Amino acid sequence: MACMKLGSKSDSFQRQGQAWFCTTGLPSDVTVEVGDMSFHLHKFPLLSKSGLLEKLIDENSEEEEACIIKLLDVPGGAKSFELVAKFCYGVKLELTASNVVYLRCAAEHLQMTEEIAEGNLITQAEIFLNQVVLKSWKDSLQALQTCEDILPHAEKSHIVKRCIESLAVKASTDPNLFGWPMIEHGPMQSPGGSVLWNGISTGARPRNCNSDWWYEDVSSLSFPIYKRLITVMESRGTRSEIIAGSLTSYAKKYLPGLSRRQNIASAALRAAPTEEEQRQLLEDIESLLPFQKGIVPTKVLFGLLRTAMILKANKSCISNLEKRIGMQLDQATLEDLLLPNFSYSMETLYNVDCVQRILEHFIAMDQANNGDASPSLVDDEQLMALAIAVPDYARPLDDGLYRAIDIYLKSHSWLTESEREQLCRLMDSQKLSLEACTHAAQNERLPLRIVVQVLFFEQLQLRTSIAGCLLVSDNLDGSRPLRSGIPCSGEAGAGGWVSAVQENQVLRVGMDNMRMRVSELEKECSNMKQEIEKLGRGKSGGWKAVPKKLHLLRIKSQMCSAQEPALSVSEQQQKSVSEKLEKLQAKITKHKKQLSADL
Repeated sequence: MACMKLGSKSDSFQRQGQAWFCTTGLPSDVTVEVGDMSFHLHKFPLLSKSGLLEKLIDENSEEEEACIIKLLDVPGGAKSFELVAKFCYGVKLELTASNVVYLRCAAEHLQMTEEIAEGNLITQAEIFLNQVVLKSWKDSLQALQTCEDILPHAEKSHIVKRCIESLAVKASTDPNLFGWPMIEHGPMQSPGGSVLWNGISTGARPRNCNSDWWYEDVSSLSFPIYKRLITVMESRGTRSEIIAGSLTSYAKKYLPGLSRRQNIASAALRAAPTEEEQRQLLEDIESLLPFQKGIVPTKVLFGLLRTAMILKANKSCISNLEKRIGMQLDQATLEDLLLPNFSYSMETLYNVDCVQRILEHFIAMDQANNGDASPSLVDDEQLMALAIAVPDYARPLDDGLYRAIDIYLKSHSWLTESEREQLCRLMDSQKLSLEACTHAAQNERLPLRIVVQVLFFEQLQLRTSIAGCLLVSDNLDGSRPLRSGIPCSGEAGAGGWVSAVQENQVLRVGMDNMRMRVSELEKECSNMKQEIEKLGRGKSGGWKAVPKKLHLLRIKSQMCSAQEPALSVSEQQQKSVSEKLEKLQAKITKHKKQLSADL
């Protein structure tokens, strides 16, 4: 690390607990209190360098008591004032990238200008900043990191702005052109840049640096400072790929959930930010990412989207990430699309709605590109190869393939008739459902020959279904095969008329059962009429057979579901039997009507 030496006197400062003493042989006549530390010094060296201390000493000299000065808000605190005091006494000290910002801001606060003394601390710090620190990548980065501790003072002195400009210029330019050292010369590299072997220069040059050499260095900055650096680099015309790469590197370092296979050991070495800090960081990084296709890896975008869902980022952030993924969905893998569902409802294991929105963005972009006469994402050969790759037995129906071809023809309206026919030959018209056939018959995008084929096979399907229903009436057991010689349109097409045939079988069996029941009721009714007539013609000698006949009539009445009392020879009993007979006839009439309606 570069340094600048100031002063020539030996160090005469000694510390005793929370107090500093200057051992020059003269008693101290002023005490300066900075925080918890007190400095027992002399008035003349201080007021000869600092305008503020001169003013404060004059104000306290009128009092008879010891001169005690309390300094508040000194940039860098007691440690910075210690170096300032040594500078006032001319003691040897070194300006470095790690303390120059504190000394520059402290000198500004204490009014150590050229009007008070020539070659004062402000001038010395500015010389070191401009000539040494801002010309080195590492020193500029170190100085910018120290600015975060005293940011208001550093902003007032324009140190932050100058450090950011220095870093932006160096990061936007190839370091191999100017030989900027990203790190200090190591033991295997000479100051001239050649590789050393046993301390002897070999003349070999080190390997060239990639464009991402500065990603890890700037990731040590706080995000507000880092954001300003990225903004300045964009304004200077830095390529979007470089900006996106740096943002991705920064996100991977501070968002623990970004990668599924993150190194747990490296993540444990640094304290993870809170959930609120992570959410704010994610939303800011997404807003800084250039909205262009391909500059951010698709896997990284899916990781950002997954993390945004976990952290419950705002809808705008999630929507923008979905659009970014939709722009380059063709680069995604199956693992990327398996986005877990983090909702409380947990209706599905994976977030299907999110993938659907991504697919809609992808299709919309493809259509927009085709409207602009740009090349399509999938050409004819790729579509044909994809359709051929799926075997026929894996597609019971070709409805899905028909929809894919229809979408392709809709977005490629410039295809010729022969090219359309070549694509349509990929699907089998006999494996289309009735719904697909109906749609295809009215589709103006299909070639005329394909439409005719679809209509022909649709008629065959209908004829086969009707023939099956008619033949089943003669083959209730379904043992006799159909002789139409026309194959059904796939297993799913045959299942339609088979189910109809089964329903007809059940209906026919029910009708036969009802017909048998009506026949039994008519037979019982006829027997009852005959018994009644015999009872009416019967004489006295015939009363012996009455009990048996009454018993037989009672049994038959029970079969007709009519509980009847025991018959007697009285007229009242005969009247009761006549009423039961009328009810039975009404029931038979009702069954006949129902049977004729079913037929």
